[in-house]
Amino acid sequence: MGEEEKIMAAGKKMVRVREFIMEKDLPAVEELERLCQAGLSGDNGAGGGGGKKKKRGMSLYAEQIGDPFARVRHAPDHVILVAECGDEVVGVIKACVRMVTRGSSSSLRKTKTKTNKFVKAACLLGLRVSPSHRRLGIATELVRRAEEWCAARGAAYATMATTASNAASLALFQGRFKYALFRKPRFLGHPVHRHRARVPRAHRVLQLPPPLAAAAYAALLPAAAAAPEFVPADLPALLAHKLTRGTYLAVERSPGAGAPSSFAVLSVLRVSGAPALLRASLAAARALDRRAPWLRVPSVPDVFRPFGAYLLYGLHMSGPAGAALLRTLCRHAHNVARNNPACAVVAADVAPDDPAAAAVPHWRRFSCDEDVWCIKKITSVAANGNAAPAAGDDDDWTTAPPSSVLFVDPREF
Repeated sequence: MGEEEKIMAAGKKMVRVREFIMEKDLPAVEELERLCQAGLSGDNGAGGGGGKKKKRGMSLYAEQIGDPFARVRHAPDHVILVAECGDEVVGVIKACVRMVTRGSSSSLRKTKTKTNKFVKAACLLGLRVSPSHRRLGIATELVRRAEEWCAARGAAYATMATTASNAASLALFQGRFKYALFRKPRFLGHPVHRHRARVPRAHRVLQLPPPLAAAAYAALLPAAAAAPEFVPADLPALLAHKLTRGTYLAVERSPGAGAPSSFAVLSVLRVSGAPALLRASLAAARALDRRAPWLRVPSVPDVFRPFGAYLLYGLHMSGPAGAALLRTLCRHAHNVARNNPACAVVAADVAPDDPAAAAVPHWRRFSCDEDVWCIKKITSVAANGNAAPAAGDDDDWTTAPPSSVLFVDPREF
């Protein structure tokens, strides 16, 4: 980073914020991630010490740890910043900038025009501070530097994800940095059974090749009743991603004469790792399966070894039989997951009022509504170095009513 390195005083020690260097910093950042794993009980590693810890639900967003480049490497513009005290890495934050849909702007809603507006949005994530260096302003400096980096690359908005019970993170972002509560996606999880899920014979499931899947989404998403938010501009690349297991379309084999056509579509991506609370829940299910096999509860991999999940994204349904067809696709995804011995759960993140939520099979024990997304409007940096309004932003997304369709990019898990 050279001249852009920032040096600050943290207590009596000097702390420097700079860009991550793979050869130098990888072991230190991995160790910092492990040190901050205690944050899974209510502190994401960004805040201070004392205070009573609250019980919290599952959150893949807040609990994905271990890989320094996880959740940002897919974005063309991404960075990892580290805070260094002497020769010790004491803090880290990740940021990426990408083009996503922001749903319909207020001007388009007034004209009832159905279109998706793309905006450059930043995502700040993975903020960690060593327990021995908290309450020294390091988290504040890391967030400030990350925002500057994003603004310099033309981001109009900055977003972050945490959990409702993470008081330290919310105090930092909402209190000091004036982020606003924005969206609250629901996490719907279903364990992978040893037994196949039943797929109705009246339904036909087809797998779409990536180019056809991209064309289908390009036609379906803008025509949806509610303009979806956070659809990535590089959706075709996501659909062709090596970890995407496929895009599936379900239709009725013999729809009734004169009946409106119905269909459902979703895509599946495989990820590795699982949060601590999910591991505990699946361990209990595994024990029950051993002691009472006649109950036909899930049989899952050894929870003390790494295992993965299949994430459903791009859920869309249409027609009177759309919900039933979407359930069929979820069952089909479950059966696909059974072929992977390492997969223990099939899950989806949806908007709270998304009609598709009612059609997604899930267990309450493996689901939660703890995730909270916050947002802040930022400015881009003009060529002369002065702050300038973000181009093309005719109204404020931070105050826009939520869409019932929230696209959660599975690459960010």
